[in-house]
Amino acid sequence: MSKRPNILLLFTDQQRYDTIGALGNPLLKTPVLDRLVERGVCFTNAYTPSPVCVPARYAMLTGQSPHKTGCVNNQSMPSGYTSLMEVLASCGYETLGIGKMHFTFDDPREMWGFQRRAFSEEVSGAPGDDFIASLKEAGYQHVHDPHGVRSEMYYIPQPSQLPAKLHNTTWVVDQSIKFLEERDRNRPFFLMTSFIKPHPPFEVPTPWNKLYRTHQMPLPKRPEGYEHLLTYHNHFQNRYKYRDQGTDANLLRTMRAYYYACISFVDYNIGRLLDYLSETGELENTLIIFTSDHGELLGDYNSFGKRCFLDSAARIPLIVCGPGVEPGLNSTPVSLLDVMPTCLEAAGVRWTNDLPGRSLLGMPEEDRTVYGQFSEGREGLYMIVNRRWKYIYSAPDNKELLFDRKNDPEETRNRAYNPLYREAAERMRSQLISYFQKEGYTKPLSGNSWREYPPLSIPEDPDALLLMQDPEWSLPVDLRDYYEPLV
Repeated sequence: MSKRPNILLLFTDQQRYDTIGALGNPLLKTPVLDRLVERGVCFTNAYTPSPVCVPARYAMLTGQSPHKTGCVNNQSMPSGYTSLMEVLASCGYETLGIGKMHFTFDDPREMWGFQRRAFSEEVSGAPGDDFIASLKEAGYQHVHDPHGVRSEMYYIPQPSQLPAKLHNTTWVVDQSIKFLEERDRNRPFFLMTSFIKPHPPFEVPTPWNKLYRTHQMPLPKRPEGYEHLLTYHNHFQNRYKYRDQGTDANLLRTMRAYYYACISFVDYNIGRLLDYLSETGELENTLIIFTSDHGELLGDYNSFGKRCFLDSAARIPLIVCGPGVEPGLNSTPVSLLDVMPTCLEAAGVRWTNDLPGRSLLGMPEEDRTVYGQFSEGREGLYMIVNRRWKYIYSAPDNKELLFDRKNDPEETRNRAYNPLYREAAERMRSQLISYFQKEGYTKPLSGNSWREYPPLSIPEDPDALLLMQDPEWSLPVDLRDYYEPLV
C-alpha cells in the first residue's frame, strides 16, 4: 500500500462466534456485518486468549499472552507493557479510543497511547464518565442504571431506560464520528470503537426490544450428559449470576431474543459509522477489524457468562476487510493475539519485540495451534486448540476435557477419559505443558504434569457468592436513608 491505511477496530463485548447472519445464523439480522463478511476475510476458528474482559483486552492490545504479562483475570493491568496505540502513535498515527476499554490501571483515565478518548464503562459512575455526563446534559440524570439493572436482574432481559438516540451504543458511534470530524487529516487514524453490548444486562431501547420474539428463539444447547462438561468456574458463575436455582424455558428464549437485539442495534450503529467513512471518502483506505473479547454461554450446557473454554464462551467473530484483503472464509485457528501484528503490518511498522501472534493479512489456510488461559494457580483454566482437537485443563477440579472438533463440532461429549482417545488426550496435554515449559511458565506445573490442588467447591447455601453491584452512586438519593449498600 502506497498510502498508509486508516485502521478501524470495531470491538464488542461478550459476542459469541455464531451471531452473524451471513455466517449461518438465519435468525439474526446483521446486514452491516454481513457486508463486512462479503468484503473481507472471516476467520471461523477465532478464539479469545482469555475468556474474561480485562485479560482478553490486555492480551490483544499488548500482543502478549496472559501467562507472559500475569494479567489472567479481571484484575489490575500491569504497567510497563507497550500498547498497540503507543506503537502506532509513535509512528505518526492519530490514536482515538471511544467507549468501553475496561482498563484497570491505577488511573481510571489512563490513555495508554490513545491521544484522545471518550470514556464510558459498563459500571457507570466512575469519575469522568463522558457518557454519564452526556445523559445529565440531556436531562436524564434520573436514570440510575443507564446500561441496564445488574445484580439480581443481571440475566433478566429488559427494555432500556433510555431512548435509542441516547443509548450507549448510539453514543459510542456518535462520538466516533465526532472524533473523525475533528481529527488531523494529515495523518492516518487508528480508531477503536468499543461497545459495551451485548454484555449483560441484555438491555436494548425500544422498538429494538421487539425485533426478536421469544417464540422465534431456539432453546440453548443442552446435550445429554452436559453436566460432565462443566468445571468449577461454570458452577461458580451460575451461582454468581443468579442462574443456579432452576430454569424457565421461555425466560431462556427471551434472553436470547434480547441478546440478539443488542447485537442488531450494534450492527445498525456500525452502519452509521461506515456510512460516514464512505461519504467522506475514507472507507476505501481503511482497514476494518471486527471482533469481540469473548463469547457468552447464554444457557448452553445450562450455564451462563464466560470464564470457560467451551466454544460458546471462548470462540469469537473475527472479520478483517479493507485494502488488499482477499474476501473469503478462513478456518485457520487464530486469536486476539493476532490483532496487533495485523495492525502493525498494515501500518508498515517493524516492531522488534517478539509477538506470539501473526498477521491475519494474507494468512494461508493451514492448521495452527492457539492457546488460552483464565486465572492461575488453584483456579487456573487452560486451553490448547487446533483444527481437529481442543484440550482443556481445569485446576480447581483437576479435570481434563478433550473435544473431537471434526466428529463432534458442537462439543457434546468429553473424550479425555475415553480409552479410544487416550493418545490424542496425551498428545494435546503434553503439547500444552511443553508450551508452558518453553515459555518458562511453571506455576501450573509439577514436572511434566499438572500441579494438583485441593478441589474447590461451591457452598451449599444458595445465597452464598451472589453478585451484588449496587454502589452508593447507583441508588436514588431518596432511598439512601433506607437502603444500606452491601458493597
